[in-house]
Amino acid sequence: MEIFDDLLKFTVVDIIDVVLVALLLYYLYKLVKGTVAINIFIGIIIIYGAWRLTDFLNMELLTGIFGGFMKVGIIALIVVFQPEIRKFLLMVGSTNFNRRRKFLKQFSFLKTETLNETDVDAIISACSKMSMSKTGALIVLERNNNLDFLSSSGDEMNIKVTQPIIESIFFKNSPLHDGAIIVSNNVVKATRVILPVNNEKNIPQRFGLRHRAAIGITEKTDALALVVSEETGHISYIKDGEFVVFEDNNQLNQLIKNDLV
Repeated sequence: MEIFDDLLKFTVVDIIDVVLVALLLYYLYKLVKGTVAINIFIGIIIIYGAWRLTDFLNMELLTGIFGGFMKVGIIALIVVFQPEIRKFLLMVGSTNFNRRRKFLKQFSFLKTETLNETDVDAIISACSKMSMSKTGALIVLERNNNLDFLSSSGDEMNIKVTQPIIESIFFKNSPLHDGAIIVSNNVVKATRVILPVNNEKNIPQRFGLRHRAAIGITEKTDALALVVSEETGHISYIKDGEFVVFEDNNQLNQLIKNDLV
């Protein structure tokens, strides 16, 4: 009967509390899904469940052991989950939050960034040409998270985006073709950029370092990435560390424009 009494005392605040906890767990799962950290995440849940169970059964020795692990282990968890925590804080602290949440678009006065005017048509056309000639390319499109911390690893530029410019940068004999380029508001702000490579996520072997680098940067920031394979000429679009499927270049064009809005 006490259970029913507790249910009757369930208020709107309690419901909101439960929903928020569920959302928090969901986003934590999304952050670690597909990485080695997912096994650690599941292990933590199991240990926490065992701790609560032993506490409920008044098993004092086991409760003390599990409790001590949960208290002291938080430091180790911060180290283990450092990349995931960083990505989570980037996502929460982003001033681009309302773009991630389509239903908050009406609060446009909260936006601090300017309209992204990147010439997506020129970039897609360049990728299409490079695809036919099997010219490898890695293009990173900056959104809200500033990528200046990566620009120093390459050559800082200030070149307006055009199809010939993109093609000339990645031309096989060009001194700028190695590494990635960063595009921000229709300006190539850096070339020969070294990106963090993801070594945890299992991706097919046909994808090389360019794809791993694209996954790495889109996992750690809200940037978008386009990759042209040097082996197959295939164009890949990567967002939030995941490959985005598209049928043709027209659909790809529209997807990128929507993501940049």
